[in-house]
Amino acid sequence: MPTARDLASKGQGEHLPAKKTKPRCRSSKSACRVSRKAAKERLAEFLGLFGKEDDVLVAINADPDSLACALAVKRLLRYRVRSVVIGYPNEIRRLSNLAMVERLKIPIERLHNLKGKDFSKKVLVDSQPTHLPAFEALTFDAVIDHHPLTTGWQARYTDIRPEYGAASSIIIEYLRAAEMKPSVALATALFYAIKVDTNNFEKKAANADAISFTYLFALANQNLVRKIELSELRPSELNYFRTALTEMKISQERLYAHVGRVRNPDILVIIANFFNLVNQVSWVFVSGIHGEKLVVIFRCDGYKKNAGILAQKIYGQIGSAGGHRQAARAEVPLKNLAKQGKDFDTKTLMRLTKVHIE
Repeated sequence: MPTARDLASKGQGEHLPAKKTKPRCRSSKSACRVSRKAAKERLAEFLGLFGKEDDVLVAINADPDSLACALAVKRLLRYRVRSVVIGYPNEIRRLSNLAMVERLKIPIERLHNLKGKDFSKKVLVDSQPTHLPAFEALTFDAVIDHHPLTTGWQARYTDIRPEYGAASSIIIEYLRAAEMKPSVALATALFYAIKVDTNNFEKKAANADAISFTYLFALANQNLVRKIELSELRPSELNYFRTALTEMKISQERLYAHVGRVRNPDILVIIANFFNLVNQVSWVFVSGIHGEKLVVIFRCDGYKKNAGILAQKIYGQIGSAGGHRQAARAEVPLKNLAKQGKDFDTKTLMRLTKVHIE
């Protein structure tokens, strides 16, 4: 992937900010002023929700993007509220995510150990209330996200931008509008989050993502980023690759593999990303059983395809499903699969998928 310096040297710097200056704009100066004003207005509206006596809960489904966003919100509110606590419902098992939390010393607490009544204000970042049952039980004052907009929820303040590759790119605009320079730890978290959520800019991203990436490039600790990125696999998890390679089937440029029971569903994501590198494969479907749920990971090139829509079509009526054009995920309680849940295998995965893809 080209670095920020490479982009600038190849004549693409007009989309990126020069060093120690505000972002350039390709249109008129008045348009630039409007853009900056919009960022400041959003910031003012967001900060206007909070007072000195507020105790704030920032809820996340812990992954690099949400962790970075939550850390940034904590920075934004540091001197405006009494306290800020970051709560997450999911168990963090992926090594790289654990390494991010540990190396950057991100203060987080399990959501089930926190009481909603103890917080006067609640913020949700990099997600929406309908994405998880744990979020549906809460009423949020603010929701900031880059996933496609869902319905069935309300908040006093919303900032949903599906065109952005990472929610961190949205939050950076808040920091810059507040004229807050992120610390090395915060800059590293935000920089790494953009790398992950845009897949090193191989996935869909907006110019804003490139601007934020460039801005953070000189502030982040690149050595820490590399150490976090390299924390990916445990030796014991290699056995799942053996199973996936044995079970995989390729048909009509689609690769299917059911891995069986897994201790950590994140291994399915790693396997799906690996299979997505295979030449002449345009779709990848990797599934496994975690606890009492079937987890299915979708990958595609996004060209005339939409993984999120397909995931919703196949599993939306019997579980939770969705995502982006190139990457999606579905989780289905085994009880909703009837007989299929008992003997689910790669052929079952193929059969369920083909009904909706052909």
